Amino acid sequence: MTIPSQVRLIDVGPRDGLQNEKSPVPAEVKIELVHRLQAAGLQEIEVTSYVSPKWVPQMADNHAVMQGVQRQSGVRYSVLTPNLKGFEAALLDKPDEIVVFGSASEAFSQKNINCSIAESIERFAPVVEAALAAGIAVRGAMSCTVGCPYEGEIAPERVAYLAGLLKGIGVQRVDVADTIGVGTPYKVQWAIEATLQHYALDDVSGHFHDTYGQALANTLAALELGVWNFQTSVAGLGGCPYAKGATGNVATEDVVYMLQGMGIDTGIDLDRLIDAGVFISDFLGRKPNSRAATALLNKRAG
Repeated sequence: MTIPSQVRLIDVGPRDGLQNEKSPVPAEVKIELVHRLQAAGLQEIEVTSYVSPKWVPQMADNHAVMQGVQRQSGVRYSVLTPNLKGFEAALLDKPDEIVVFGSASEAFSQKNINCSIAESIERFAPVVEAALAAGIAVRGAMSCTVGCPYEGEIAPERVAYLAGLLKGIGVQRVDVADTIGVGTPYKVQWAIEATLQHYALDDVSGHFHDTYGQALANTLAALELGVWNFQTSVAGLGGCPYAKGATGNVATEDVVYMLQGMGIDTGIDLDRLIDAGVFISDFLGRKPNSRAATALLNKRAG
C-alpha cells in the first residue's frame, strides 16, 4: 500500500452542490462561500458552470460570481463548460481550468445529453482545443464509472474506453466519479485501475457520492492505490438527482477529518471549513450534511 502523505481536495460545493438547490442562491452568497473555502485552505474550488440558464437557472449568475471572487494566488478556480458557447462565455472570466464531462454509461449519456459517448467526446474536442490554446487547463469528469441508474453495474472496460477517448482529445486529468453512490471499495479500485491504463496517477482524482454510506470507504480504497486528488463538497451540498431522497457528494469536512486522523496533510483548517459549511447551510435553512461537522459543532456547543 502506498498511501500518499499529502492530499489535495477540490471543493465542488459552489458548483456541483448549489446547482442542485431548488431555488437559486444569490451571487453574493456564492462569492462569500468561495472566499470562506479559500480562507480555510482549499487550493482548488469548482466555482460555477456556463450552461444554458434555461436548463440550469441556478448557475445563471456565473459571470457575476467569477468577477466577484477575490482570487488568492495558489488557488485554482475551475468552471464547467459543456460546449463551445459556454467556453467562450467562461473565457471572459479567466478560469484556471475548465471541466468537460463524459459518461462511462451509454444509456446515461443518451438520457443526460441526448447523444452517444463517442458523440459527446466529438462535441468536447473543439472546447478542449480552444482551452489549451488559451493556456487554460482541462479536466474531464467521468460519470457513472461504477454504476448507472439505467444500466446498473458498469464494467471497468467501459471506464477505460471513456478515459482513452478523453485522453485522445487532449484532456489533461480526469475524475473517476461514482455519480449515484453505488460503488464499493473494490469496484472503485477497478474503475481507477482502468483509468490508469490511460492516465498517470497524479492526473486521476476520485469523486464519490455517499448515497449508500460508502464514500469514505471508497476514498480509502482510492488512497490505497496512491490517488491523492479528490472532489468533495462542503457541508455535503448536492443531492443525487437520479436516486430519490439520496444524499449526494461526500462532505469535505468528513474527508478532512478522516485524512487528518490518518496523518495525511491537506493544508485545510477543519474549524474554518466547518464554519464555511455552517454559513451556507444557515443560508439554505438546514444543518450541514456532514457527520464530522455535526459532532464537532455539538462539542463546541457543549
